[in-house]
Amino acid sequence: MTPPQRRRRYPTKQEPPTEPHYESAAATEGTESKTGKRKNPERLYVLTGATEGGERASLDLVTLIVACAEPPPSAPPEQSALLRLCKAPLSVAELSAYLNLPFSVVTVLLTELLTAELVQARDPLISQSLADRSLLEAVMHGLQKL
Repeated sequence: MTPPQRRRRYPTKQEPPTEPHYESAAATEGTESKTGKRKNPERLYVLTGATEGGERASLDLVTLIVACAEPPPSAPPEQSALLRLCKAPLSVAELSAYLNLPFSVVTVLLTELLTAELVQARDPLISQSLADRSLLEAVMHGLQKL
């Protein structure tokens, strides 16, 4: 009995599908896109209000941001998007990823919102590496009474 012969498949030449290019209000500019083309870096300069070396809030990647108010009608689209996202606490890194903007641009936008008191910045909760001695003693005494 002879094994069945396999026929070689030759790939048919197909045009790659054209993906529609949608630009969101907070699209990344100044970084490379999936196609490798460099996007317009001037948009980032416009997004940040064209501020040069202004004072920035000391924000870390894990700093939690919470909105205090609704976005005003005069707010730019990126700041409005930040305020809508921050109804629940989010880190600056998450905001940067959701808006598809670089961390430095999000920091500048958040600094403007912090000075307008539209958002609050909270340091992340860091658990202590060692428990308090009085707490350990209270637990020990409680276990001894059992």
